[in-house]
Amino acid sequence: MTTQRPSSNPARRSEASRRAILTAAFELVGEVGYAKLSIEGIAARAGVGKQTIYRWWPSKGTVLLDAFLMLSGGQDGEAALPDTGDLEADLKTVLRATVAELNDPRYDEPMRALATEIAHDPELAAAYSERLDGPMRELKKERLRAAQRAGQLALDLDLDVAVEMVWGPLLNRWLQRGGPLTPGYADSVVETALNGLRPRG
Repeated sequence: MTTQRPSSNPARRSEASRRAILTAAFELVGEVGYAKLSIEGIAARAGVGKQTIYRWWPSKGTVLLDAFLMLSGGQDGEAALPDTGDLEADLKTVLRATVAELNDPRYDEPMRALATEIAHDPELAAAYSERLDGPMRELKKERLRAAQRAGQLALDLDLDVAVEMVWGPLLNRWLQRGGPLTPGYADSVVETALNGLRPRG
């Protein structure tokens, strides 16, 4: 009597290939830079054919965006920002984590490449806004709404502007290489922003 071996699961194979492609794209852009990143190079590193990549992504920019989503867990749902009841402490925790990520050499080149490509590719910019930046902005706004309900922020606050005031300085300094990104700078940004956002009186 012969025992039949179960056939491999196509969905599992596809997911393994997809993760290999995204990992390869993220690694390669850090090694060679975005200008030299190619679909051919990604395919070779991932051990797949070019047609496999083009079946799922139209460009290397969209591959890189999905690589970030995979690393951040963005495709599996986002967790809420910390809410200990102390808004200042929570924001400092989040911004310090952002500083650590921006200073990580593994992420610097890929993130700069994605930021540059978004500025020149309207379709990629729209995908980035819908799938990564937009959901993250809503998480930030929800934490600020909780602070409003707790009386820690003014009720008439424009939350979109508030998000830009808190997170914008870090990203601007990082993009422009305008100075060192340190935990102390993150704390100063939070303290300065909250001084202007708290309810009067």
